[in-house]
Amino acid sequence: MNKVLVTGIEPFDGDAVNPSWQVAQALAGEQIAGAEIAVLELPCVLGQANLQLIAAIEALQPLAVICLGLAGGRAEISLERVAINLIDARIPDNAGKQPIDVPVVAGGPAGYFSTLPVKAAVQQLRRQGIPAGVSYTAGTYNCNHIFYGLRHYLETQHARVRGGFVHIPYSHTLAAAHPGKPSMALATMVEAVRTIVQVTLTVEEDARFGDGAVH
Repeated sequence: MNKVLVTGIEPFDGDAVNPSWQVAQALAGEQIAGAEIAVLELPCVLGQANLQLIAAIEALQPLAVICLGLAGGRAEISLERVAINLIDARIPDNAGKQPIDVPVVAGGPAGYFSTLPVKAAVQQLRRQGIPAGVSYTAGTYNCNHIFYGLRHYLETQHARVRGGFVHIPYSHTLAAAHPGKPSMALATMVEAVRTIVQVTLTVEEDARFGDGAVH
């Protein structure tokens, strides 16, 4: 059966859990639009995460790859549109490394666009009553590192495989440890990613509507 790879990330920066991995785990083995969901937990270790991601893609040969990450402080599902070739780590990763102003891939292009139908997915999520938007920055830490590494690998090795990155908010449980921050129910986030997989597998041409950043 065809596969879709959905990845999450291990906890970092002192958190006990990472909702991105909880959401991925909840989808493991589901069948959506004729494809089975395979999942993988990636480390919050710059460099190592991309090696594990590439190995999984080579083993599974998926139709699409959707990587999830946590964006604490955001209030909606964020479909990332642009990955940049930069690591500028504000905090050390889980191996204690803190690269500053170095490329994700030496000599690689400055950036890559997602090949997921990001606007079509946002449109469908909003129809379902799930807060969602297009984001134009995936940061400069592990999430952007994974996103750029994914797109660089697919662009150079498997150009027909769709791939991109989705940031999710704090879960209600995790937000309890971060007072004042917005959150979303874990079940809602699982439903959202399920929808993103469905749209990715069934929509060939992305929707066109204004959802860009003003500043």
